[in-house]
Amino acid sequence: QVQLVESGGGLVQAGGSLRLSCAASGRTFSTSVMAWFRQAPGEERELVSTISWSGGSTYYVDSVKGRFTISRDNAKNTVYLQMNSLKPEDTAVYYCAAQRRSKYEYAYWGQGDQVTVSS
Repeated sequence: QVQLVESGGGLVQAGGSLRLSCAASGRTFSTSVMAWFRQAPGEERELVSTISWSGGSTYYVDSVKGRFTISRDNAKNTVYLQMNSLKPEDTAVYYCAAQRRSKYEYAYWGQGDQVTVSS
């Protein structure tokens, strides 16, 4: 069993930065692929980024490449999403997910954290 708790969201002006954190409990964290998804109002949930258990392999959706960085600290059971040069279109609820079953399906999800970027 894995429990995920996101933090770090909030309101920021366009061009600003935020760092999301996802604290995980459970023994499987260090061996789990971790992901960040986001969902804007009226939109489908979108895969934003993933990171392998070692941190050596990452994925980013094209719209955030060069602006967002995913990382993890297995000793702290935490995964991060550093978001720079934020744009209004990045406004969404951001979800942390663990234990990938397929590209878009994960076994465990956090409760979500709101990120709002004002223009």
